[in-house]
Amino acid sequence: MVNSSPKAVRRAAPAQSGLDSYFELSKRGSTLGREVRGGLVTFFTMAYIIVLNPLIIGTTPDVAGNLITGVPFATATDADKSAAIAAVAAATALIAGLTTILMGAYARFPLALASGLGLNAVVAYTIAPQVTWPQAMGLVVWEGVLITVLVLTGFRRAVFNAVPRTLRSAISVGIGLFIAFIGLVDAGVVRPGVPIVQLGILGSLQGWPIVLFVVVLMLLVTLFVRRVKGAMLIAVLSGTVLALIMESVLKLGGKTDDNPTGWMLNVPTLGSFNTPDFTLLGRVDLFGAFAGGPAVVLGLLLLVFSLLLSDFFDTMGTIVAVGAEGDLLQDDGNPPRTQEILLVDSIAAVAGGVGSVSSNTAYIESAAGVGEGARTGIASLVTGAGFLLSTFLAPLVDLVPSEAAAPALVFVGFLMMSQVVHVDWEDPEQGIPAFFTLALMPFTYSITAGIGAGFISYALIKLVVGKGRAVHWLIYLVAALFVIYFAQGAIMALV
Repeated sequence: MVNSSPKAVRRAAPAQSGLDSYFELSKRGSTLGREVRGGLVTFFTMAYIIVLNPLIIGTTPDVAGNLITGVPFATATDADKSAAIAAVAAATALIAGLTTILMGAYARFPLALASGLGLNAVVAYTIAPQVTWPQAMGLVVWEGVLITVLVLTGFRRAVFNAVPRTLRSAISVGIGLFIAFIGLVDAGVVRPGVPIVQLGILGSLQGWPIVLFVVVLMLLVTLFVRRVKGAMLIAVLSGTVLALIMESVLKLGGKTDDNPTGWMLNVPTLGSFNTPDFTLLGRVDLFGAFAGGPAVVLGLLLLVFSLLLSDFFDTMGTIVAVGAEGDLLQDDGNPPRTQEILLVDSIAAVAGGVGSVSSNTAYIESAAGVGEGARTGIASLVTGAGFLLSTFLAPLVDLVPSEAAAPALVFVGFLMMSQVVHVDWEDPEQGIPAFFTLALMPFTYSITAGIGAGFISYALIKLVVGKGRAVHWLIYLVAALFVIYFAQGAIMALV
């Protein structure tokens, strides 16, 4: 048996091939098998976006009352709505596959990308009701262009480098708590309740899907502590097989108000195979949204700023967390090829707009693949290939219920907690910003909110104790931008 722990000692060996040399397999102490397993784990833990993104983007009417396919929402038949969902699903998988492969081949980092949750909600529920869908996607393209310019001018990396090591550690821990919370919510272990959230249904764990989650989590823990190679992948695939058997025998169905113990996100059954619909690609209007009056344009610019800031710092936090989990950070606290990583992420934002699937961004679920042993861009190639195949094999993706994949996310939360020791909690100048950072991420369900709270509190405390000159000016600039970000609701009300 081989130690699959991400903290296992890596013994670098001389490169054996061109593939080994290019991706630095031996240098990073990895193997092709570990990369393939890690890439598959990342894919399975984030494949839910193929199902979830269409439910957000594909079912919401724009200002003209049309679905994203152009069909009037008021008169749309079930077939029309299904076609819109299918078109968004195909484009979501395609863009995620292409951008993730680009990350692997060019940036050579084990990071996967797809339509950003939160970002897609802003586009669907805030921007689209004010403009048409092509115009909304045009704004997404502009957001991606702006981020790309910030990367090419060196500004984005300068901000990245200016972040104190304490905040970076806190970001990693906060993201660990955040993705553990995501896993618990996706599995139905944590649900909305009284007063805010609760354990399961009315404070207790009920239903066979919850049983599956617990069984898979215990299997994963057992395999990990026994240092079995491929622990996460074995657990996820075993859970999927068990879920198929449970559904075929018990007919549990999906979760609804009348069936609260059903499967949370997708029912593990094999659907029909269909030819992917890529008609949404390129359906973008870059200038139409700016045809309104000054107040409308200013309001839209604030929304673009919100998207940009979320995309900007979600990625920063994700890169740091994934790099720290895989022991990939350099002496300066940055991952290798940071500029290339940031550039691919920025291009992915543009690609998401062009593909009509909202801004694509780095996914923290990549940490699950790193926890399985991924250390190079080969893992991203595998994950990207999974997305491309899913454009044709979507029914196979639907076989994996969230209850089978969520244990990997919860367990990665444990793995990422190790970074908490790098914060000096006895020093309030470090401990307070770190606390706000790691607490607000899960409590607000937002990586950006946690990072913003950390920046603002760090800058404020340094000023209060008379150490303001020791803080990089970019920290003050970013803190000021986050103040605007947090107050955007009040600002837009004034506009």
